[in-house]
Formats: sequence, structure tokens, C-alpha cells
Amino acid sequence: MQTVSRLDPLRTAVEGLRAGGKTVALVPTMGALHEGHLTLVREAAAQADHVVVSIFVNPRQFGANEDLDAYPRQLARDTELLEREGVALLWAPDPEAMYPAGYATNISVAGVSEGLCGADRPGHFDGVATVVCKLFNQVRPDMAFFGEKDWQQLAVIRRMARDLDLSFPQADAIHGVGIVRESDGLAMSSRNAYLSAEQRQAAAALPRAMRDAIAVIGSGPGEERALGNLRETLAVAGFSSVDYTELRDADTLVPLANGANTENARLFVAARIGGTRLIDNMSVAEEQG
Repeated sequence: MQTVSRLDPLRTAVEGLRAGGKTVALVPTMGALHEGHLTLVREAAAQADHVVVSIFVNPRQFGANEDLDAYPRQLARDTELLEREGVALLWAPDPEAMYPAGYATNISVAGVSEGLCGADRPGHFDGVATVVCKLFNQVRPDMAFFGEKDWQQLAVIRRMARDLDLSFPQADAIHGVGIVRESDGLAMSSRNAYLSAEQRQAAAALPRAMRDAIAVIGSGPGEERALGNLRETLAVAGFSSVDYTELRDADTLVPLANGANTENARLFVAARIGGTRLIDNMSVAEEQG
């Protein structure tokens, strides 16, 4: 596996991968890789001739009081994991390479970025859209792969690609890959490493409470009661606060009113345990079977 940290060598390396009409897939990450990331890499490898993984802890998607400095950085370990997966190229720029002196451009995606994490983390999705657009322009992949745990992020990126007429990759070549979960149901996340042993045990209440809520959505008690019970369950389990529990349309991310058709609904939750913010989402129809 080749590792590059500057733009000119990156473009030369990608051009080499494309020789003979070969296809290239991109898996953007912030490092601290876990099985969820590696699942993206394997899916990319199944659909493209070569896989490029980027590792960049993007400062523009962190708020003033968020965990930029504490975010885990373990490039040596990540490199070893990617080599085992047969990744062709690792793009690991430093902040100065991504945002050189005088950088002054920002991308903002309205609509799907509003509410949910967009409300709780102002400017977050501007930072996501900006860095992903840059990554697409730098690598020019035929396809790209993202985890569905960050469902709103995926919606923002697809909207950005459509609105800006991106051809590398086109919006329909931006693939979402299902959430990879621990044995107790907790969605895999690099931030899970922040949890103490006690907090980690308590965190498993999140997916259980979500499934309990989904089980009664659309039945007698109604959505508001189900979501209220979900919030109460998390409080009892040891979560310090709940940022949101919402039902939204899976495609448009428009909030669904109590009693609305939930055929295409997803349940979105963000909650904090200790100093760690966990997010998750589930399809109502899939969970109800």
C-alpha cells in the first residue's frame, strides 16, 4: 500500500491506479479505524478495482467546544489494518495540505442539514460537505462509500454531489453501507473508545430502547408516547442528556408528525453518556419486520 500526504503525489498515484481503465473507490475516514470502517473498505473492494482510503481529522466539522484535540489519532495502527485489507492507496494529508494559507471557501447544504445533528452542531455539515467535496476533487473516484450510522451526513453528501453536478463520483455512485454493531447492539464508532467500562455497558441501552420504541410506533400508544418512553429509558440507564429522538422520512429527512405514515420512516437518536455523544438510527419498517 502506498501512503501519500501531498496533493501532487496523490494525483500521480491515482492516475497510475486508473491505468488500463481500472476503477477507483474512495472510503473517506477520520481514522481510528474499527470493523465498521473495514466493512466499508471490503464493500468498496467488491465493487472497484482499487480502493483509496483517506484519513483526515477535519477541523472544520468540529465545534468550538467539541473533541478535536482529543479525537483518537493512530495512523500506524490504521495503516497496518488497511494493508491487511489490500487497500491500494492511503491519502493522509495534514491540515495545511487540505486547507492551505488563505483558504476561504465553504460549502453549505440547506434542507437535509437542518435539524438533528445540524441543530446540535452548528456548522458541522458545512465542514463535512466542504471536506468531502475536496476529497472527491482530489481523488476523483468512480464511487465512494459511507456508513449509514451517519445517515444525515450521507444525505448531505448526496445532495451536495447532485447540486454541484459532480461527476467523480456521481450522486448515485455514493453508496451507503449498513450500520455495523457490537454484539450487544451498540453501533460501532471511534468515539466508543471514550467510554469507561461502566458507561460502555450502559450504552447498550440505546439500541434496545430504540427497538422498544419502534415496536409500538404506529400502534395504539402513538409516536409521542413511544419517543417519551425512549427518553425516559435512556435517563434511567445512565445517559446524562438526550439531544433528540425523532422520526423523519428516510429520503428527505422531513420530520414526521404524530400519526403520519411510517412506511419510509427512520428513528434518529443522539444522546450523551458522560462526555461522549452517541448517535444511532434505525428503519422503522425493517425493525417491525
